[in-house]
Amino acid sequence: MRRAIAWLSSWMVVFALLSFAKAQTPPPSSGTRNAINGINSYPGPGLVRYSPDREPRNRRIDLFLSDWQGSMPRFEHGSLVLRDILTRGDNFAPPEKGAVLRYANFLALGRLAPGDWTTPSRLEGHQEVYYILGGEGEVTAGGDTAKLRKDVAILMPAGLEFVMRSTGDEALTMYVINEPTPAEFHPKTKMGVKDEAGAHQRTPAGGDPFIVGGASGHWAHIVKELFSPADGLATEQSVITVTVNPLTLGEPHPHRPGQEEIWAAIDGDSLAFLGTELRMQRPGMAYMLPPDATTIHSNINFGDKPVKFLYFAKFPEGDNYTHAVVPAPK
Repeated sequence: MRRAIAWLSSWMVVFALLSFAKAQTPPPSSGTRNAINGINSYPGPGLVRYSPDREPRNRRIDLFLSDWQGSMPRFEHGSLVLRDILTRGDNFAPPEKGAVLRYANFLALGRLAPGDWTTPSRLEGHQEVYYILGGEGEVTAGGDTAKLRKDVAILMPAGLEFVMRSTGDEALTMYVINEPTPAEFHPKTKMGVKDEAGAHQRTPAGGDPFIVGGASGHWAHIVKELFSPADGLATEQSVITVTVNPLTLGEPHPHRPGQEEIWAAIDGDSLAFLGTELRMQRPGMAYMLPPDATTIHSNINFGDKPVKFLYFAKFPEGDNYTHAVVPAPK
């Protein structure tokens, strides 16, 4: 009974927030073209239009949301076990569940058993970002060694030999983002290391009455910056974490063609609002919104604890995606 009341209360808050947002008079535009520089995509939520009926294309939305448990294990770098979540495919009409990526090669859940280590490896024609979810370990590359624990991110450039070790009593688990390196790209000669706890927290680029305290944009997104092209990204243009506080939600908005934006759950259960559909999203699950300029999305935290996501994206040509981060050593 208590659980039912809690759920009902959460839904009442969510719908009250949405109703309140639609009832407001849109404020003047804050002058941004997108939210990457810290403010909303629209002059106000009143410009968001919701479909009165369930769109036929939304019935395929489950192809854009996937879970590592739906894939077979495979091995990388000797003993690192990968379970694919999202893979290469078609971001308008995926040939199979999770096959939605056009720019990144894959997003996977990685696991290195206690006491195991990878074989000395070099990435050729691609790079990887490792975001640690649990366990303890270390990675050595180019004469440098970094400790690995929850919320530490590593950008491993192409051509640099490295070894990763799991040193704790529990498996070292991580999200693995694999991106291609174009022929004209010059990778860094040292790995990038970023502790999310000490990463730069983005702030709004301008006044906006709909942004809650501590957030940088899209109403409720609390953003910590991890890696950008200045740090050595080759294809992706932003890797960040996004936290959404209890009983808040992100601004519903669509994406234009050419935008590839991935949301992988790190901590907590939330609701993914995709088109006209709602789906539960738990850690180990990720989605991409179809970039059709029509289908909207939002992340809704209906619980009493913050939820956090690993986000990475490539934006359409001409978009203002650059953000100020401290570049990794060359």
